[in-house]
Amino acid sequence: MKTLVIITHPNMEQSRVNRTWREELEKHGEFTIHELYKTYPDENIDVAKEQALIEAHDRIIFQYPLFWYSTPTLLKRWFDTVLQYGWAYGPDGSKTAGKEIGVAISTYGSEASYQPDGFNRYTLEEILRPIDALAHFISASYLPHFALSDVSNLSDERLEQSKVDYIRHIKTVQPVKQAVTAK
Repeated sequence: MKTLVIITHPNMEQSRVNRTWREELEKHGEFTIHELYKTYPDENIDVAKEQALIEAHDRIIFQYPLFWYSTPTLLKRWFDTVLQYGWAYGPDGSKTAGKEIGVAISTYGSEASYQPDGFNRYTLEEILRPIDALAHFISASYLPHFALSDVSNLSDERLEQSKVDYIRHIKTVQPVKQAVTAK
């Protein structure tokens, strides 16, 4: 299975977690790593290039820090410009059908804060529903997310373990929901 990891962090060199995950991914030759902010510092997305990348891969993982309960702005722009009508959905829009889509996120808040009775009021599954809905809309399968929370209090040991867990997750995770192709 060909896996594309789309990393979207606006300040990767300052990121302890996402940079560490990227460095670990680079050690494994089986993943295509694509950094949006590095590729598009002007945020002018090459749609044809991005669509070709998607078409060449079976599994797409979106890796990013959770920003205000959502994605970084460049990833939202990527969704808006790359996943086009007639390509990803609509009549003849079948290029993403059967793909697998997942998310790997880091959060400032603790795991306990992402509970119905926690500070953030919602679970990460609930916060990530727009990505689940996106996958469904473009006839892709949605994968369970990978998360590392409480990054401001992260020990070196926990970060090291997260690298191992992340690679295992990407290689073995199975879809939560199978794609349903629109009729």
